Amino acid sequence: MRRRNGDGMRGANDDGRVVRDPGTARRRKTRIWVAAVLAGVICLLGWPYVRWHLQAMAVLRLVGGQQVPWVVRELVMVPVRTEEVHFSTGAGAVRGRIYLPQGKPDAPGLVVLHGVHYLGIDEPRLMSFARSMASCGLRVLTPELPGIKDYHVDVGSVGVIGGAAAWFAQRTGRPVGVMGLSFSGGLALVAASEATYRKDFKFVFAVGAHDSMARVANYYLTGQDARPNGKVERLKPNDYGALVLEYEHLGDMVAPQDKAAIGAVLREHLYEDASAETAAEGRLTAAQRAEAMQLMNTDSTTTSEELATDDARYRAQMAAVSPEGKMKGMTTPVFLLAGQADDVVPSAETRWIASELPRKTLKAVLVSPVLSHVSIDEAKPGPGDEWRLVHFFARVMQAAERN
Repeated sequence: MRRRNGDGMRGANDDGRVVRDPGTARRRKTRIWVAAVLAGVICLLGWPYVRWHLQAMAVLRLVGGQQVPWVVRELVMVPVRTEEVHFSTGAGAVRGRIYLPQGKPDAPGLVVLHGVHYLGIDEPRLMSFARSMASCGLRVLTPELPGIKDYHVDVGSVGVIGGAAAWFAQRTGRPVGVMGLSFSGGLALVAASEATYRKDFKFVFAVGAHDSMARVANYYLTGQDARPNGKVERLKPNDYGALVLEYEHLGDMVAPQDKAAIGAVLREHLYEDASAETAAEGRLTAAQRAEAMQLMNTDSTTTSEELATDDARYRAQMAAVSPEGKMKGMTTPVFLLAGQADDVVPSAETRWIASELPRKTLKAVLVSPVLSHVSIDEAKPGPGDEWRLVHFFARVMQAAERN
């Protein structure tokens, strides 16, 4: 005789054996199968989101000089090869380097623009970043900007940026993302605002960018960091910014016969080549040496007065290389990132850009304590700050992949 138990199983036979209900077993298998299918669907739908965040984490760890966990490397990273290129633009011939992800011949394109640095596309941190982005599935072009490489933020670089984006868009067969570091970020926004280049920009990702060169120059003189909400913060400027302005307009500050000799000292100082700077100083006359030392002291009253006069003289040229006033009709999506304590281009500039962009154009903005100017800071950030930076980069990776 059989007895029914409450768990869906048959009771024991008279000989003591337990007999299961075949219908219950089939229903259980069906539920397990349906759950497995649903889990697979969820994983498939959610995988791109997970992948973008893993890619972002990998890039940030590599740029910060940290090891990437092996499971992340296996899931989202591929080997990279490089190709040296030269191409023509309306602004002249351009030297560049392309970072190509292995096995992804149709990968989306990203142009990465170096900041004000004499090594240009050979600057080690830029090369590391470009390779990191390529290892996560993007074709990356780093074009050399001759003006920016020689510490000149000039309107000629806007044409080089626009021409590089157009050339790479033609090579990849679709618009490309453009990422600009420091002053190159502001110049990229200027290029994207021009009808000539607009079609070739998929998005602009500006890191530590300027909105108004005149306002940044005033910050170098006064230490006053003006914000869109009307507040003015005090932040001691990095000497680097003022020295770049001095080097760019040295002909207005020293006698013509002294320009080459004093310029060599400033150049080697900006290049951070101590031995070459000492050698250049040794070739100065006593009067030239006194003038060079005065220029190097950016806090001196005389130097400040000279910079103020120079800023007023070049106000129109500064406006030409500033996004300010040019973004009302911007249709290119924009991502903005800045270091909270940036003392080269203050983070208020990023807030100014955000305030001037059309609402539908600004996709994300983050002012992060994790960054200094355009590099990962040495400070120990909180987990929330790290996550916000990873999530921001994940959104950029997502934008890069979209057609």
